[in-house]
Amino acid sequence: MSDLSSDSLVELRDALRAFAAERAWGRFHTPKNLAMALAGEAGEVIEHFQWLTAEESAALPAARHEEVSLELADVLLYLVRLADVLDVDLADAARRKIVINAERYPVEKAAGRADKYDRL
Repeated sequence: MSDLSSDSLVELRDALRAFAAERAWGRFHTPKNLAMALAGEAGEVIEHFQWLTAEESAALPAARHEEVSLELADVLLYLVRLADVLDVDLADAARRKIVINAERYPVEKAAGRADKYDRL
């Protein structure tokens, strides 16, 4: 698995900025529109797993795996673009969220459980 560092997120952000600017899409890239596009792309990821067993979902055929890979890329790209428009540093926000989750899900309470933090 490759490492998605802050630098690579910045590179993606800059590439998406340029892509959108070259096409004069700025007026369409509102937070509302980007959030809706992100949700739509997440739905397209879900479609690939609908009706599969847990085992089938973990062992996708190569062609479907490639399709899912591209859908995941769409989700990431819309997420990075939305974060850019909202001036959110995704890497920093993710690091902060990991700390919050570590507090919400202490190992001694959460290990081996799928309960939400308020039910541990």
